[in-house]
Amino acid sequence: MSEYQYYEFQAVDQPLSSGQMEELRRYSSRAQITPSSFINVYNYGDFRGDPDKLVGKYFDAFLYLANWGTRWLMLRVPKKLLAPTVATSYSAADCLSSRQQGDHLVLSFRSDDEDSGEWAEEEGWLASLMPIRAALARGDHRALYLGWLLGVLDDEVEDDAVEPVVPPGLGELDASLARLAEFLRIDTDLIAAAAEASAAAPETSLSRLEIAAWISTLPGEERDRLLADLVADADPRLVLDLQQRALSAAHGNATGSSVPRRTAAELMARARYLGEARRKKEAAERVRQEAKRAREAARRRKAHLESLRGKESALWSKVHQLIGTRHAKGYDEVVSLLCDLHDLAEMQGEAGGFRTRMTALREEHAGKRKLVERLGKAKLLG
Repeated sequence: MSEYQYYEFQAVDQPLSSGQMEELRRYSSRAQITPSSFINVYNYGDFRGDPDKLVGKYFDAFLYLANWGTRWLMLRVPKKLLAPTVATSYSAADCLSSRQQGDHLVLSFRSDDEDSGEWAEEEGWLASLMPIRAALARGDHRALYLGWLLGVLDDEVEDDAVEPVVPPGLGELDASLARLAEFLRIDTDLIAAAAEASAAAPETSLSRLEIAAWISTLPGEERDRLLADLVADADPRLVLDLQQRALSAAHGNATGSSVPRRTAAELMARARYLGEARRKKEAAERVRQEAKRAREAARRRKAHLESLRGKESALWSKVHQLIGTRHAKGYDEVVSLLCDLHDLAEMQGEAGGFRTRMTALREEHAGKRKLVERLGKAKLLG
């Protein structure tokens, strides 16, 4: 099997300078480097850089794929927007880890599955996962909980370990979080089991009136300072911080469910139960759909046969005419017509007459081996 490795880095808060782009070029002569990204694919050889160090120095996000089953995502978030203690509470060995890098917190999500048998392709993964970084900065911790769930699934969390705070909205994953669950290959039944203890998703947007109401509560000196910082620095981290504060003031801080926390073993047991229930429901639905299709097919078949009433003589004549062509295509049409005549005779209580005519037809054309074989396969010879 050919080797495939995909590396993608993204700079969000601060574009790369020309000097930094030159520095990065030392790691690869073939990489696609722009002020906001570094992308390279390896079908042989390996990347000379250290993703951990590059994220710490240049980038806000990193994604790695390899066709031997490794999937790795790193996100760098300002510590003032995501407390290190919060991230640590969701740690699950290599599945989800975090480290402090200056003013930032670097989160690492990693899934290794050598037995997946899948061919890794880039498929725009990182672009679809980038909204998670902004969500984490707004106080949405669902991505962290999913990382912990991966640890449960991969036996990186002890059976008797109690789950961390269950964030609200776990049963209502948006597109980026659903994509993260897919990227990390987290069992959907396990997510459903965890979501049973998750409150409804909190409000994540504010109207202009709500924003204005919050701003009016700020002391004049603080308002002036914040406005000056926004104009002078245009720092997106400051915008996120203000949005988080405004949301908290308008809707309160999102908290976990009051339902007692469960152990990893309890979650796995519940996931197995939900999985079995889901499979039974899906099987019942398949049976229902198959029965519906069978009824529709029977209705159409009956309508077709009804349309043939009174045309039996013409159909038998056409059968003998087609047999005379001695062509395979003609023989196939003969079989189709005889099946219609058989079913029509059965419907009208005239099966005996059909058998008599079939006996005569077989005796007349016994030497036509291919025709007889077709009639036998169609069970038209009695």
